[in-house]
Amino acid sequence: MGSQIGDPDEITVLVTGFGPFREQYPINPSWEIANSLPLYLPPLRAKDPNSRHAAVVLPKVRIVVHPEPIRVNYRVVRGLVPSFHDTPQRFDIVIHIGMAGPRPFYSIERRGHRDGYKHPDVDGEYIDGEEERERHDWPWRGLPEEIETELNLDEILPLWQGHSSEADLRISEDAGHFMCDFIYYSSLSELWKLQRPRKALFLHVPADASPTSVAKGRELTLNLIRSVVESEMTVKNRLLAKKTSWWGCGSHIQSVIDNVPEAERCECEPKVEVGGASYPPMAASPN
Repeated sequence: MGSQIGDPDEITVLVTGFGPFREQYPINPSWEIANSLPLYLPPLRAKDPNSRHAAVVLPKVRIVVHPEPIRVNYRVVRGLVPSFHDTPQRFDIVIHIGMAGPRPFYSIERRGHRDGYKHPDVDGEYIDGEEERERHDWPWRGLPEEIETELNLDEILPLWQGHSSEADLRISEDAGHFMCDFIYYSSLSELWKLQRPRKALFLHVPADASPTSVAKGRELTLNLIRSVVESEMTVKNRLLAKKTSWWGCGSHIQSVIDNVPEAERCECEPKVEVGGASYPPMAASPN
């Protein structure tokens, strides 16, 4: 796992936030939180009082914050999102942050929606009217009405809660059919069209942009990133545990491994060279 540029063992996470939302919210906490994140996920403290479980050992996690707040404008979002995914540097995980009004809890969204965007953006514009949707070049033509993330939210939530014992954290099934939902579906649909794993997530945060609330949001976002990566590493470890290797003196490596597809072979290093071919190293035990 890792971006195609740089350390192959490094996980790269893209984080975005939104700009001002009308006169009511001149400072958007989603951007304040995103912009405050460090370049790398800090190591978990040895005895973190907020953590209620043993953490999975993680690789380095690089956090790339989109360099500016995203304007709350449908066409800006639609034009920008493809650049997050169609790039030589593929992000392993994408997390979009958005504001959810005055409610006090934080939620991660399970799905994005294609339809139902009836509210104007900050520039008073709408998108995907009936005439636009009937055009052959409508970018969401043929896509499902809902697209779900392929991140395991039911596993991520308890991990996140374990790192954040004082916070009200939830899974949401409806991202709201406005800009937060729109950017989420835009991201998920790009990954769908590219036939790549939909490792994208949307985080809704309270509207409070005070320094105290932003600091809390920063901590919870870092805890969320940690929890997502822990979940992904657990999946990877499960898959590796099922991969085929060999045990014994090594004289039968070829007869054991040659009939196993390469995708099902253990990926451990260092490889063993036999007859001009590379094979996995001997397993740690016969089982």
